[in-house]
Amino acid sequence: MKMKATEIRKMSAAELEAKLGDLKKDLFQLRLQHATNQLDNPVRIAQVKKDIARVKTLIREQQLAGR
Repeated sequence: MKMKATEIRKMSAAELEAKLGDLKKDLFQLRLQHATNQLDNPVRIAQVKKDIARVKTLIREQQLAGR
């Protein structure tokens, strides 16, 4: 499921780091399933990649705001 930017913005830095780790694990599992032809919805890979980008963007915004 696609994450909303408003949901992500409410998270703390530690929560964002944890979410990023979870999303990377999900992406690995999806790629593995795709390679073995077990993936039902290949669009899910793109959704997870975009969620990772959203989280990384907000982590960077928080880093720059903290300067």
